[in-house]
Amino acid sequence: MKQVKIAIPDDDIGWAQSRVAAGEFANLDSYFSELARRDRAEAEEATWLQGEIDRGLASGRDARASQQIFHDVRARYFGPNG
Repeated sequence: MKQVKIAIPDDDIGWAQSRVAAGEFANLDSYFSELARRDRAEAEEATWLQGEIDRGLASGRDARASQQIFHDVRARYFGPNG
C-alpha cells in the first residue's frame, strides 16, 4: 500500500472526521478508501450504461407503433392475458 500526501479543505476533513467519530468508518484512511471504491464503481456503471445507450441507438428504430411495442413486451413478461 502506498502513502500519499494530499491537501483537503478543513470542512471536508471535518466532515470525514465526524463520520469516523460516528462509528461509520474505522479511521480517515478507511473513509477515503471507501470514497475511491464508490467512485470507481460509479465510473464502471456509467461506462456500462453508456455502452447500453450506444447499443440501443445503433440498433435503429422499431417500425411498430408504441402501443404495439407495449403490448408485445407485456405479453412476453406477463403472458397473453397479462
